[in-house]
Parts: sequence; structure tokens; C-alpha cells
Amino acid sequence: MTGHGTEEHPHGADRLCDAGDRVYSRAVRRGRVPRGDAEAVPCLLELALLHPDPDDMDWLVPTAPQEVMTRLLRGLYDEVSASQRRVGSAVEAFEWYARLGGPRPRAAAVEGSAIRVLDGLSRIQAAMDEATEACTTEVLTVQPGGIRPEHELTEGLHRALDLRGRGVRMRDLYTHVARHGQGLINYLELMGGAVQARTLDEVIERLILFDRTVAFIPANADRTLALELRHPALVDYLVTVFERLWRLAIPLTAPLPDTGIEGISHREQSIAALLAEGHQDAVIAERLGISVRTCRAHIARLSETLGAASRTQLGVRIAQVGLDGPPRPGDAGQIPRLTLPDRGSRTVR
Repeated sequence: MTGHGTEEHPHGADRLCDAGDRVYSRAVRRGRVPRGDAEAVPCLLELALLHPDPDDMDWLVPTAPQEVMTRLLRGLYDEVSASQRRVGSAVEAFEWYARLGGPRPRAAAVEGSAIRVLDGLSRIQAAMDEATEACTTEVLTVQPGGIRPEHELTEGLHRALDLRGRGVRMRDLYTHVARHGQGLINYLELMGGAVQARTLDEVIERLILFDRTVAFIPANADRTLALELRHPALVDYLVTVFERLWRLAIPLTAPLPDTGIEGISHREQSIAALLAEGHQDAVIAERLGISVRTCRAHIARLSETLGAASRTQLGVRIAQVGLDGPPRPGDAGQIPRLTLPDRGSRTVR
């Protein structure tokens, strides 16, 4: 989109420029247009009249003219008392959109509303704010990564307090590492019983569910693209995933279980299990929400505690003491204990 800025398209959705008129009309007639067709008319993306096709990001699909009319009406409602002239202009624009918007296939209409690509942080935040305002009963979230930065918690605090004031209940899933962040502890104390939090060794990618009717998930690695999902089957599936993780998770107020092996922490047990699966340090660090440096420090401690002189030997020791998988319920008393008779020799029994 280089060479074209918003200053070259000083208009709103109620009166498109000639170039925008042509591209948008073509998109409505054909169902979609190549992304390159919109490079000269960034106004169509900025006004959300075109958005990426969920099935092929190289194509853009149009927002239905009927939806554009609804959006315009909502925005104009608050302005009617200040400017009657805008009302007349909007009516003319509605008539123009109405002429374009012929009957659409039912399947296309359902797909367009069920999966929406949100391109850019501002558009993602706007959609999240809209879902937050409409939420009435419950918010479920999965928050991957490590310790939550305090500035992130502070930025979302006003929304969380507003939800609490409306009686909305919240449940959050974090990695175990998040337990070490004082900011999270302070946030939960401030929210009181409105928020429940549990932790796991590792969780899925970020997920936010409102009232079990709309979900948001990232669509790329740097989270500048997101998907807004409203298809009942997709949302129900994500709710099921959340509920199963929730049952496996440990309440933030409860201590992590003991490994049953002297000198091995819960985190080192998790690292050992992932090492046994053949994962590299960077992958293990990302899945557990810790830095690569911290991960390697724990691996060094594991090697020292288990008396392993190499990665290969460490894998053998991990299997010998039963760290190559999660402990089974009821087996805590049967886990073999590592004994260290002296600094020169180490045996496993």
C-alpha cells in the first residue's frame, strides 16, 4: 500500500471515492477480489469494507452492504441531534448500498458472520471491546507465556472491573510460571471472587471466550492477525478444550504437587518429560513460558542431580527415575526416590 495514504481518501463509508466505488462494487459482484486490487484504495480496508478471506489471505472479501448500512446507522444515531444534514447524506448512501446488495447465498452469509479475520491490533482491540461490552455472564481465557507483565494487567484492569460490576464471572488459565508474578497476585486480590485462576505446566495458544458464543484466537505468530469465531460448532469445541484443561489445572491458591523425587522440582520434572520426548531447549522454554537461559539452567541442575555427564546419559537417568512422563494419580507413594550416598557416586533405586 505504499504511496497511498488516508490523506488521499478523505471520506467515510457513506461516500466512497471513485476508485473505492469500483473495487468495492466488483468485490460485491464477484464475492472477493485479489489483495493487490485494493493497494490503491486503502480506504476500503481502513473502513472495514474489505477484509482478508479466512481461506486465502491473498484475497479480500467484502463486508455485506446490509452490514455497512447497520454500522452507519449505529454511528449516526448519536450524531443526529447535532447534524440533520448528515442524516440526508446517509440515506442517499444507504440507497446506493441497497442497490448493490442483492440476495446473497445463505452459506456465504453464514460463513462471513461465523469467521472474521481481524487485521491489525486496533481492529482486534475494537472487536474485543465490543464483545466485552456485550458480555453478560462469563469470560474464559487461556494466557500462555510466563509471568504476565504488570502493564498488560493494568491496561485490562478497567475492562475486568467493568465485567465484575455487571456480575460477569471470569476463569483464567496460566502456565505454572505465572505464579511467580506479583502483578498477577495483586490483580486477583483486587478482583476478589469474580476471577478464578488455575495453572498448568503448559497451555494452548491464547484463547478468549465470551458467553460461550464468540471466541478470539491469534492467526499469526506476532498476533497482529486474529480470528473472531461465532460458528456454534467451533465455539463449542473451544469451550470443551477449555473445560478439560480447567479440570487438569491446579488452583493458583494451591501448592504444586511434590515430584516424590528428592532434589527435583516440579518445573524440572516438566522439563525432563519434554526432554524425554526429544524437544530442543527453545521449544521446551516456549511451551513452559520460561526463557531459554532459565531452561538450560534447569537442565544443568537435572544433569547434576541425576549424575549425568551428557545429554544421552541424562535421557537414560530421566527414564530410570520415572521422569519421562507425568506421574499417574495414586502413584505418588510409589515413585522411586533418588539417593545420593556421597558426592562421588550416585545411584538410583
